[in-house]
Parts: sequence; structure tokens; C-alpha cells
Amino acid sequence: MDMDETIDEFGESTVREIGEITLRLERTNGLLERMLAEVAKTPSTHAIFVDAGYLYAAAGRLAAGTEDRRAFDLDAEALIDALIDKARTIFADSRLLRVYWYDGARRRIHTSEQQTIAELPDVKVRLGNLNANNQQKGVDSLIRSDLESLARHRAISDAALIGGDEDLVSAVEAAQGYGARVHLWGIDAPDGRNQAEPLLWEVDSQRTFDADFFKPFVTRRPAVPYEGAQALPRPSREDVRFVGAQISARWLSARGREALVGLLPGHPYLPGSVDQELLVEAERLLDYSLRGQSDLRRVLRDGFWDHLQKCY
Repeated sequence: MDMDETIDEFGESTVREIGEITLRLERTNGLLERMLAEVAKTPSTHAIFVDAGYLYAAAGRLAAGTEDRRAFDLDAEALIDALIDKARTIFADSRLLRVYWYDGARRRIHTSEQQTIAELPDVKVRLGNLNANNQQKGVDSLIRSDLESLARHRAISDAALIGGDEDLVSAVEAAQGYGARVHLWGIDAPDGRNQAEPLLWEVDSQRTFDADFFKPFVTRRPAVPYEGAQALPRPSREDVRFVGAQISARWLSARGREALVGLLPGHPYLPGSVDQELLVEAERLLDYSLRGQSDLRRVLRDGFWDHLQKCY
């Protein structure tokens, strides 16, 4: 075989290989184009996550002047419709998956009001426990579980979260880790914030609803006077800070400086078990529920830390 024949054979082989590569690229590009077309036809999906404990406390205080659920009625059906309409406006090119309504109940048995809400279309009621002090237990973990699962399975692209507790930070982080955007919806507070700052820092956007939004859905019940009846006043920030320091002193006395050394690196955050113990004891001493009172809970933690740092 002379040189010209060798070149011709090599050239033909190269041309064939280039042709095969070109065909494969064209098939791959066609497949990608079809996939992109399918994705473009699939609408974005959003869901609304409602911490009912926060909503009742904040909306009641704003629109009825009280956080006591027994003192006002909430038209949950109309409110949920209004929230869905609001989400439809904000997420204009997205469809609603459903509304998740998180609340507490004794032994997780639905109350009549919770049953009514559960029967609404596009609403899923999820219940945590309600202890003897009417404190919700397990609600934050339910929110995290649902947010993380839906984001992981690409069931939602956006989540509207109505809540204020700092414990929800981990739920937001979990959902964002899978690519979902989390939008925090809050309720206006007459005397400052009712949402934890770390939660505000973590979310993708924030929105606050005022009294005009909630007043149509909240109705104050007529007072039923009885002898000796007296409404518990909201404790002052100074009282809450003092209680935090008082509990801190007891905690340090019971556990010693070794436990303190292990706690300090986490400042300003407390381990979950310590934070829960602090909250329960503070509510007992104050005879006042701090549920939905993010500002007072922060002051409580500040008082706890202030005493520890003075002793270190």
C-alpha cells in the first residue's frame, strides 16, 4: 500500500468516526430539547405551612387583644382561602400543592374545630401533642419532616411558612438544602417582633400581614364574668430576663462548672434539651405561656446567658 492509499484510508476512517460522533450529538441534543420542553410545561408548585400555635397567638393578640384561644373565634376556612389567594398572587406561575395546618391536641385526637379544618379541600391537618400546660409538643419536628420530604422529592419549589419559632430554622435549612425556596410570612406585632431573628436571617424572603388582613377572620367572644376572674398580664421583659437568670443559677448549681464549659462554645444558642427545660420552668414561674412569644423567649435566653457569663 502506497502513501496515498494510506492517507485515503485514514481520512475515510476519520470521516466515519466524525459522522458517528455527530449523529450521537444530534440524538443527545434532541433528547435534551425534549426534556427541557417537558420541564417547561411542568408548572412550579408551592405549599403553605401554618404553625397554628403561632397564628392563634399572634393574630389573636393583634386583632382581638388576647392570645387566649378561648377568648376569640377564628374563621379558619375563610382565613385559609385568603392565604391561598395571597399565595396565588405571589406565586403567579405556580400551582398550590396544599395547605399544611400544624396544631396540638391531647393525645393527638382532633378537636371539633380541627376536624372542620381537616375536612377543607387542599388542607392537611398535622397534630402534635398538647401537654398539661397547653403547650404544643412535636409540631416543629412535623414541619421539618414535611418541608424536607417535599423539597427532597421536588414536590414543591416554594414554601410559604407562617411561624416564628427559632426551632424552625432547621426546617428551613433542610428544605433549602434540596433547592426549595422558603418564604416566611409573619403577623404584625404591636410591641415588637414575634419571630426569631435567626429565622428571619435564614429564609429567602419575608412578608408581614397587618391587623386589617386578620380582623375579618377574628371575632372576640363576649366576656363571661365570674367571681374572682382575672386575666393574666403579659410579663415585662425585665421580669422574663430575671427569671432566665434565676433558672440559670439553679441550673449551674445543679450541674457545676464542668457543664458550663461544655455550654459556652454554643453561645448564643442553647442545646435543645436545655432550651426546653428553660422554657418549661420559666412558664411555671411566670404562670404564663411563652408559646408564640419569640421576643420574650429571646429575652429569657439572654437572662440565662447573662448569669452564666457572669459566673465564668
